[in-house]
Amino acid sequence: MRARTLRARRGDPSRAGVAIRHVVAALGICLTALCGCTRADSAPAPEGGPDPPRQASAGRSAEETASWPLFRADPLASGVARGELPEKLRVLWTFALDKGWFESTAAIVDGTVYVGSTDGNLYAVNLADGKKKWEFHTEAGFTASPAVRNGLVYLGDSYGKFYCVDAQTGKQKWSFETEAEINSSANFYGKNVLFGSQDSFLYCLEADTGRVVWKYESEDQIRCFPTIVDDRGFVAGCDGRLHVVDLAGGKPAAEVDLEGPTGTTPAVLESMVFVGTEGGVFFAIDWKEAKVVWTYQNPERQLPYRSSAAVAEEAVIVGSRDKRLRAFDPKTGRELWAFSTRGQVDSSPVIVAGRVFVGSDDGHLYAVDRKTGKEVWRHELGGSLLASPAVAAGRLVIGTDDGDLVCFGGD
Repeated sequence: MRARTLRARRGDPSRAGVAIRHVVAALGICLTALCGCTRADSAPAPEGGPDPPRQASAGRSAEETASWPLFRADPLASGVARGELPEKLRVLWTFALDKGWFESTAAIVDGTVYVGSTDGNLYAVNLADGKKKWEFHTEAGFTASPAVRNGLVYLGDSYGKFYCVDAQTGKQKWSFETEAEINSSANFYGKNVLFGSQDSFLYCLEADTGRVVWKYESEDQIRCFPTIVDDRGFVAGCDGRLHVVDLAGGKPAAEVDLEGPTGTTPAVLESMVFVGTEGGVFFAIDWKEAKVVWTYQNPERQLPYRSSAAVAEEAVIVGSRDKRLRAFDPKTGRELWAFSTRGQVDSSPVIVAGRVFVGSDDGHLYAVDRKTGKEVWRHELGGSLLASPAVAAGRLVIGTDDGDLVCFGGD
């Protein structure tokens, strides 16, 4: 296993005006590195954003099936791939780092893989052969996933700086500074880009200029991808609440008590939101009524959820630190199946036609049958898998904490 380098510094005390917040954030990171968050812890789609996910690949355009532009595929954080994968998969290429590793999920757009690393670089890699196109270097590392739209890549770093970079050249267009680490991947609403920060704010910026449109403040860190449905945004926070935000002005629309902190991303299926917490509780919430519909707790071991759910009409599927991947009936919470790995499942599952792909801390990438949860394929990658799969154009890309970005496809 490749020796890891030290993680990038999370704060910069020399920055005027933000020294105190950086020290506080750095202390929080020392704690959350081990235990996650700590408590203090139908209208048309938005302009310019991807279409809402559909459950079958029939009738989709080549452009739709060839892209994975956001952390969980689409604004709803469904975790559902728009295309399919070959029945038999093999490694097509590996892009290896000299130092650093991958915690974030890649984005795939127009035949290019975009991925951030803890070595301080945002990489653009050719999907066809794994050759590097360019790299964008910062003093910090990246744990958030890139978001890509209109020829631009958006990504925040562990110093709290958010970047907009040209997708073709890797040249910076603009940057914006928050006051703490950014783990949150970006999403889009109209002409704006949204992301959270450990400084407790959800930011809404003009996507072209980086100008602040509004800021929404919670009571603790925001680490998740801001899920978007119509004019509503969903943020599950380290303050132990699900925030429903009116995106027109950044005002609170509703809150739901989650009984504990979380950094996982809320996944939306129609009127339901699904999210797990550090307390080991998985919630199903009616966001229109702002009420809990059902919850699930492992009766034997109540370990945290660091995995974000994938959702489809017949099942919501999520991994847990109890080493299992589970499927639930979205309406009732009845457990449909459970698949056991040999390691914690912090990687978020991806639904690809009749299979579900997920990584595990045991170093394996697994595929299980979507209906039964039975294993149909596995591949050992060596390093632990904190990142989640990105699936587009008949290929699956995932990074490891050994510093390998691996692409799978067919013959």
